[in-house]
Amino acid sequence: MDAGQARRSTNTTLRKGRAGDAEALGTICYEAFKAISNKHNFPEDFPDRNTGIGFISMLLSRPDAYSVVAESGGKIVGSNFLWESDAVAGVGPITVDPKAQNSSIGRSLMNDVLKRADKNRVPSVRLVQAAYHGRSLSLYTKLGFDTVEPLSNIQGSPLGIKIESYRVRRMTVADIEAADALSFRVHGHTRHNEVAAAVQKGSAQVVEHDGRVTGYSTSVGFFGHAVGESNNDIKALIGTAEEFAGPGFLLPTRNGELLRWCLANGLKIVQPMTLMSRGLYQEPRGAFLPSVLY
Repeated sequence: MDAGQARRSTNTTLRKGRAGDAEALGTICYEAFKAISNKHNFPEDFPDRNTGIGFISMLLSRPDAYSVVAESGGKIVGSNFLWESDAVAGVGPITVDPKAQNSSIGRSLMNDVLKRADKNRVPSVRLVQAAYHGRSLSLYTKLGFDTVEPLSNIQGSPLGIKIESYRVRRMTVADIEAADALSFRVHGHTRHNEVAAAVQKGSAQVVEHDGRVTGYSTSVGFFGHAVGESNNDIKALIGTAEEFAGPGFLLPTRNGELLRWCLANGLKIVQPMTLMSRGLYQEPRGAFLPSVLY
């Protein structure tokens, strides 16, 4: 959907997001996640309305985040985003005003970003959804997404643990090539632009073992991802993290060794989540922590 273009679906009009939408969309984002979390007795994703507004405002300002806003009766009722910084695109957050639920608005918002991805020939589109939310799981499956990894959302106090012979340090620009090569070996694609942005921000870390880079993270948290040759690389990144940003970090539940290590060190499972993929997907050939996008 091009800038300024609007499309009507039943009684809903879709258009590109604007900076002035931040307050309305951020409020909906906060209320929507709060409603579904409270309904299923899980912790809320956003601590307050202002956090939701700030997050959406940031998204609307990003040139690599495509936005679509739903209006009904002249009122904003929902939004969705497609993160396009790298070869694989991530969807979300998709939110609909709780008062406008069950009206196909969510499907319209998803169809819009998928049409955008198909038009741009994006090889893979991915998302992470709350496993307890059966309705969204059903919708995404119908739209062509496959469940590729069950996830556990992990939270707790920083561990302050070092893994012997695995050195963690801040990533520099000179490390990006090694991080890209590692990501490609494990996942079959890189997240070059995302990694470069994390280096510029100062949140990216690398693990060195036997004199070479064997793991990295953009941050250990909801919006960060990590890749390693082995579980020890990921343990080193988790163990030295100063915080687990946002609601925590996401760990593949099938990785029993790493999950048991986290639990043995006092971390806890907050909620189950699901990584879903539409298009190309390579079974990971190493250890990893996905972000809330993929």
